[in-house]
Amino acid sequence: MLDAIITSKTRLKILLKFFINPSTKGYLRELSAQMNESTNAVRVELDRLVEAGYLERNANGNKVYYNANTMHPLYKDIHSVVKKYLGIDVLIDSVLAKLGKVHEAYIVGDYSRGIDSGIIDVVIIGTVDYTYLAQLISKAETIIKRKIRPLVLSPSEKKKYDQLLHFAQALLVWHNGR
Repeated sequence: MLDAIITSKTRLKILLKFFINPSTKGYLRELSAQMNESTNAVRVELDRLVEAGYLERNANGNKVYYNANTMHPLYKDIHSVVKKYLGIDVLIDSVLAKLGKVHEAYIVGDYSRGIDSGIIDVVIIGTVDYTYLAQLISKAETIIKRKIRPLVLSPSEKKKYDQLLHFAQALLVWHNGR
């Protein structure tokens, strides 16, 4: 869907990287390596997105870091389109809303860092029926054409993993039914 509108594969990768998680930052060589693209191709697209106001550029020492401009008037719209493209909206609606007592859910791993690897790692905090979870995930995987790997933690276990969730750039996608 999105790749039909945005014909530059490099630009699409950059948008996915920065608009799935607003806390994501990256510098040119790092982005180039992650995306398996030439530094020149990445630089051209970064410059275009900065010029349009979608990305911010900040120097830190000898590196220039880029991140999404969350104050841009279209940020929320682009973020929403990226979530739809990756299938996260379907995951939330079809899986988490029907599981029962879900307190929170996080996207971790590659997707939380804006990398479309084809595997969505989800950490669910709450009490769920594992058989029903497996059925819902199977259906969601068919719809979004991506593998979903869930990890379910009880609310008391979450405290042990708070540090890990922060370090993993966990993206909160569900909180007490929202």
